[in-house]
Amino acid sequence: MSTIYETRYASNPEAVKQHDTSQLRSEFLIDNLMQEGKVVLTYTHYDRYIAGSAVPIQPLKLETIDPLKATYFLERRELGIINVGQDGSVEVDGETYTLGLKDALYVGMGVKEVVFHSDNPDQPAKFYLNSAPAHTSHPTKKVSLEEANKLELGALETSNHRTVSQMIIGAVVSTCQLQMGMTTLKTGSVWNTMPAHVHDRRMEVYFYLDVPEDQAVCHFMGQPSETRHIWLGNHQAVISPPWSIHCGSGTSNYTFIWGMAGENLDYSDMDVAKITELR
Repeated sequence: MSTIYETRYASNPEAVKQHDTSQLRSEFLIDNLMQEGKVVLTYTHYDRYIAGSAVPIQPLKLETIDPLKATYFLERRELGIINVGQDGSVEVDGETYTLGLKDALYVGMGVKEVVFHSDNPDQPAKFYLNSAPAHTSHPTKKVSLEEANKLELGALETSNHRTVSQMIIGAVVSTCQLQMGMTTLKTGSVWNTMPAHVHDRRMEVYFYLDVPEDQAVCHFMGQPSETRHIWLGNHQAVISPPWSIHCGSGTSNYTFIWGMAGENLDYSDMDVAKITELR
């Protein structure tokens, strides 16, 4: 089969306080992405979000999975795609969209067929996928990295100088609830999303990329007063519940893709945790 999927259930923060390393990784780490010739999906019960990947050697079709109880994948969903590999394309109900490195594509509810292609199977495209439930259909739209809404945040003095590229977000693309973008750390900076925050009205998934082979990122999660950490490598992702902070520090600079869904589309809707109050 060309589609692999698994289901993750939501966790109570009080229970997570008791988790050891293996339990934390089992519940929140997604470490099987970017398998050649496969669509890999993780369905989480946090806002019914799906994070996954498609690496086409031959054309790969996005197929429905049993938890959706749908005749096709986007029957009641919307989809965000960002290419983190070589050049490729996505065929959306017969219309083809070319995606270079770090280009994004939004696909609305009701699209019946999504097919992934690589320009060169020996150097395939690597499509990172996020999907959330939808209530209406919005037009498919490509957003290049250059077309993203960019924010310059942090400073080198605090080791968190970064560029936030808002790609699938209200000011750029009409969506139901899905939001996606990319944050790139400047050379010499390692901390992302600092000061940390939570947003009880939506969950989030972080996907780390551009992490050198011999380096890693330590992702921090948990309630601000009861934090935990998970070590991640390149092309691994971590699920962040609404009650959890989501920030990280790498042993070098890196990039990560953030994706989120919930009842509020206001990007600035967050409760900041003071750095000095983290525990």
